Amino acid sequence: MNTKVKVALLGSTGYVGFELIKILSKHSKVEINFLGCDNTEKNNVILFEKKINNNNLPKLKSNHEFNPLDSDVVFLALPHGISHKFVKKFFNKIKIIDLSADFRLDDNNDYKKNYNSTHSCPELLNEFIYGLAEVNKNIICNSNNIAIPGCYPTSILLPLAPLLKKNLIINENIIIDSKSGYSGAGKRFDLKNIDYNNNYNFYNYNTNNHRHISEIQQELNKLSLFDVKFSFNPHILPIFRGLMSTIYCDLKKDISLQDVNSFLKNFYNDFDNIKVITDDERLDFNMAQNTNNCIIKCFKHYTKSKIIIVSVIDNLLKGAAGQAIQCMKAIL
Repeated sequence: MNTKVKVALLGSTGYVGFELIKILSKHSKVEINFLGCDNTEKNNVILFEKKINNNNLPKLKSNHEFNPLDSDVVFLALPHGISHKFVKKFFNKIKIIDLSADFRLDDNNDYKKNYNSTHSCPELLNEFIYGLAEVNKNIICNSNNIAIPGCYPTSILLPLAPLLKKNLIINENIIIDSKSGYSGAGKRFDLKNIDYNNNYNFYNYNTNNHRHISEIQQELNKLSLFDVKFSFNPHILPIFRGLMSTIYCDLKKDISLQDVNSFLKNFYNDFDNIKVITDDERLDFNMAQNTNNCIIKCFKHYTKSKIIIVSVIDNLLKGAAGQAIQCMKAIL
């Protein structure tokens, strides 16, 4: 990027929108030239988020005022069911990075089933590349349209995808237990779910019925000769940001924990933001919060044929805005 890239953002006043603004406004080769949102009663984004202190940002406008011919790339930080309506209007007119779920799934029937919504342009589903930045790096750079993975899938696919592709783990009986900060549920999340008279709550939801299951299944199956069979149990924690996935899986015959660690370290050797740790350091949320890192640690099981993998990310950064900006750099 030799000259400044003109960047537009729709859905500027959501949690992910704020993260995108904070990062992009500090990028020396980026000019944010459009900020869209649904609520334009306040025309300055600083009035929505005090941590954004850049006075040179454009005033907020309605998402519908966006002209794709005025920018080089647009980030869509919009809810599912909304994003695809905008894409239909300006597909092939601008590079698109979509952070909703509207273009993650390859099959329109899967989209209807999971999101209870009719897609306005299902013919474009296969025009988007799944933006798992490190795993799909070679195909992302040749695309103009990127669908950013969900936060749960990102934390799960980064450790599992290389292991399945290398055939180091068995593709059945994989158990995934994930815990996310409440920002993953968006701004409409009711804090009463986790805070009642300062007695903090913690709960699981949509066990084996979560919308992200189809997304995880789709991407894992691309790496295996047979369907990957797993259980998925997500939880909401009484913290704002951060996501931890604990994954239990069986090793292929004659594969050891050391083999897995060596392979993962080598696979991600060129990516400073993927950290595979093997020492006695404790793995916790603070290590990943407010970073674009994914930190992976594999543990031995009392049964040598099994391992436990723990993967930690910031759901708003590596699970959304940070990964989207990685993809932007790849396609420009």
